[in-house]
Amino acid sequence: MASRARLPSSFHWGTFLANMAAALLLGFLVAAGTEGALGTTGEALLSTGFCGALSTWSTFSKEMLALTDARRVAGAGGYLLATIALGLGLSFAGGALAQAIW
Repeated sequence: MASRARLPSSFHWGTFLANMAAALLLGFLVAAGTEGALGTTGEALLSTGFCGALSTWSTFSKEMLALTDARRVAGAGGYLLATIALGLGLSFAGGALAQAIW
């Protein structure tokens, strides 16, 4: 039986991956709207409705508070920096992808 590698508990992978997917999609949708591929209603509905439902920023905030309350400052800092930096990067990448398509 193969053993599973244990991921660090200070890094909440489910929340992180959902937020990264939402960031990529949001960048794509905003750029697609800017390029005229979506109407303003479609862009607003998809970006705030769908991406808002997909992302889990309230869970992210709760997890950050739990990490800092447990005095896991290094883990909280890494989780925060990775979420913000990669989220912004993926938003820009999604926008660039939409611009390349339209």
